[in-house]
Amino acid sequence: MQIEPITLFKSLSDPVRLSIMLLLKAEGELCVCEFSEALNEIQPKISRNLALLKTAEVVVNRRQGQWIYYSINPDLPQWAAEIIAETFNANQQLIAQPLSILKAVGDTEDRPTILCKK
Repeated sequence: MQIEPITLFKSLSDPVRLSIMLLLKAEGELCVCEFSEALNEIQPKISRNLALLKTAEVVVNRRQGQWIYYSINPDLPQWAAEIIAETFNANQQLIAQPLSILKAVGDTEDRPTILCKK
């Protein structure tokens, strides 16, 4: 996979998209409902930003039942994956509150069922 540096940096330049990427780095994969709850953003805003990240090929998704789960593209070039990892390592405070919200909801497997039915 080839990704242009400007594409990656544009993807990370928006606060919501950066938070999404950092949450994915911390959690592995999440669904839209989990992002909405953790970031206190409406579902259309989360979906729009996930679509931009997917178009840039920074994230991938998979369907499981009625939910679509997003994760960081495992085929990102090493330099891009390292930027995301270093950004995560140096800025975990940016997602401390969203992570605590997710942890308060419960186990990873149960969260979509709980959050998407709200």
